[in-house]
Amino acid sequence: MKKILLAATAATALVGVAAPAAAQTNTRHYAGTETLNLGLLGSYNLNVGVNNPQNFPLIGGALTDALDTLVENSTTIGTRYTATADAPSDSQAAVNRVDVVFTLKGKVNTDCSFYSGNNGSARNIDFGVIGIKTGDNENVNQAFEMVGPATAEIETLTAGCNTNNTVEISKDDIRGLVNLNPGGYDTNEFQAHIPYEVTASWTGVAYNAQAAGTTQSLNVGTNANAAQLTQGAWRSNMTISIEAPAVNSHGLVAGNYEGRTTVTLRAS
Repeated sequence: MKKILLAATAATALVGVAAPAAAQTNTRHYAGTETLNLGLLGSYNLNVGVNNPQNFPLIGGALTDALDTLVENSTTIGTRYTATADAPSDSQAAVNRVDVVFTLKGKVNTDCSFYSGNNGSARNIDFGVIGIKTGDNENVNQAFEMVGPATAEIETLTAGCNTNNTVEISKDDIRGLVNLNPGGYDTNEFQAHIPYEVTASWTGVAYNAQAAGTTQSLNVGTNANAAQLTQGAWRSNMTISIEAPAVNSHGLVAGNYEGRTTVTLRAS
């Protein structure tokens, strides 16, 4: 029965240690019932029952020595019981909530893409023969003029930039398609260039906008050399329409006509 009580007492002590701000056991009990007069150290009542103990601090020195001497040499005081317990305190102040913040980092490279075929020949747009009015019965004011407009349609399914960007369209010559070796001609009646315009269309958003994409367009007219549009990140198909309106104010000098148009996607 004593062993069971000791086990219960030990368990209680462990629970007490685990509880917040629990005092560690440090106690001394004497079994006597009389009052001891220790002279200069004072008088102490040893009336201590197990259910109502009086604890003497384990302070060491004269008091402890005097009481120990009395109990160890007395036949009337009874006996003595001491219990001490010790455990280190928390290494840090205990808290009831911990927030741990993880900072995650990474980088996405800036990129602009435009699929324009698998080789340079895909980007050579040939109108073939640009028809002119060659009939013998043409009025002199219409002879050698263009029969109709020359047009080209280009589409890529993949174009765009993953950051704010600028789409720019530019011609290498504001005159349009140019005959670089025209020979001599009457400038009042003939010309050696064919103006053309370029229009690009795609789906995108305004600069710095976070919104659903809408149709965007950029036009370089027949009398313009370049144009540009700054916008937010986009990806979509892009169509590029090229049209050279029929020249009907002058005849066209025979020869080869060439011009270059550059479409640039540039991160801003």
